Formats: sequence, C-alpha cells, structure tokens
Amino acid sequence: MGISRPTAHKWIRRWRSEGEAGLADRSSRPGTTPHRTPATVEARVCHLRQTRKLGPARLGPVLGLPASTVHRILVRHGLNRLAHLDRPTGQVIRRYERDRPGELIHVDVKKLGRIPDGGGHKVLGRQAGRARRSSMGFDYIHSAVDDHSRLAYSEVHADEKAATCADFLRRAAAFFQTTGIDRIERVLTDNAWPYRKSFAWQQALADLGATGQLTRPYRPQTNGKVERFNRTLLDAWAYQRPYTSNTERTAALADFLHTYNHHRCHTALGGQPPISRANNAAGQYI
Repeated sequence: MGISRPTAHKWIRRWRSEGEAGLADRSSRPGTTPHRTPATVEARVCHLRQTRKLGPARLGPVLGLPASTVHRILVRHGLNRLAHLDRPTGQVIRRYERDRPGELIHVDVKKLGRIPDGGGHKVLGRQAGRARRSSMGFDYIHSAVDDHSRLAYSEVHADEKAATCADFLRRAAAFFQTTGIDRIERVLTDNAWPYRKSFAWQQALADLGATGQLTRPYRPQTNGKVERFNRTLLDAWAYQRPYTSNTERTAALADFLHTYNHHRCHTALGGQPPISRANNAAGQYI
C-alpha cells in the first residue's frame, strides 16, 4: 500500500473508534506552541510596520527579534507586503473585484506635462529641457478601467472640463461594447467638480443607463484599479522612451493600449491579459 506499519495501525484505530469520520484529514498543528512570540510583541511589530513602514531586517534590531521571526509575524497578520497597505494610514487595503464585466467602471484623469517639439529633458538634458517646458502646458489623460476584466481605455485631451469628461465616457462605453461589455452599470470617480456637479456628466450616465458613484474624499485608493493603471500608463507609455514631440507620444498611446489589453500578462488575472475576461461568449455572463 506504500505506507508504513505504524501509519496503517493509526488509520485502523481511528476507523474502529470513530468510523468513517475518523479517516478525514486533520490539522497537524501542535496543540500548544509555548515558544510563540507573545501577543504584545506581535502587536508592537504590527504597529511599527504600519507607522514606520520598516521591513523585517530593520524591525528586528529595534525589537530584539530575528528578521525571520518578524517576517513570519508580518505574514500572519497580512502586513508582509507594503503594496497591501495604504501608505498614508498603514491600514490593510480591502481589495475587491466585481463579478462580471461592466458592473463597475473606474474613471480618472492624469495630468501630464506636454513635450516641446525637438524633445524635453530626456532628449536634450535636464537643464535645456527645463528651459523649454515652462510654456508648454499640460495634457489630461482620461482613462476608464473595467473592474472585473481590467480592460482599459484612454484618451489624451487638453482639459478635464465637464463636456470633455462626458464625451470621453460615451466613447469609452462604445469601446467596451466592442469587447462584449454591452452595459455599464456603475461608474466610480473621484470628487472633481465635473463628476459631482455637471449636468453633462449626469446626462452621459443617464444615456448609458449607468449610476455614478464618488470615492470618499481624500481616499484615492478607493479608485485603486484606475490609479494603478495610471502608474502603468506612465511607466509603459509616457516615460517608456524619450519622445521628440508631444504628437509622437500621443500617437504611441494606441499601441500601448492594444498591448496592455491583449498581450500584457496581469498578475491579478492569473497571468492572462484583460481581454481574456472581457469577451462575452454566449451564456458566459448573464
């Protein structure tokens, strides 16, 4: 049978005394752990982690504990990765994911300095680039991210006025329709004036049959999926290489979005690209 004689006797004894219930798997955890770190010390480790954002190698000497012990404590309390914490408060971020595409769309605007013709500081050097940038102004990158699939859509505009935001939302909805997301149920934004007060934005929501939702004031992490997308947008598009003009950078956005949606592996999706979750095969989403 491939098991030792003592193991066979153990299972026979359990079966004779408890029946089939005795054959179920049991925890191998010890009944007592006398050498476990006291709860008061664990609480101090967690407090220092959340307030000072230090790692095990630096927390250990402060508390007189081995770094390995500190690491196990942080893992036990879900504090081992700073990415899981809200940086200002140190609280563990509550992560969520909607059940179906279109149930919730995250929308945000990222302000980005324009590039003068001939290039900015990445092409000309910091001193020369600084002298040329003062009069260029800013672009406003409007982005929408589907909560379930992480599918993203972005446009570059000269402002973030109400009419611009409303028209962007309509075009974003049209893009999502091409991927099988036929209906947007809710749209989550920050508390900027166009989203709170403008008739144009409310009309766009009504036209789509969607409900608007605002984040808590001063809590951008509530809209975390589009905030994280903004970081990827900067790293993989805006700052990915030196551009010689604003037009060149804007033209590169479409290629970035295609790569992001169709080819870029997403860790939260099991290494699959966003499009893998968005295509609405018959009967997949109801």
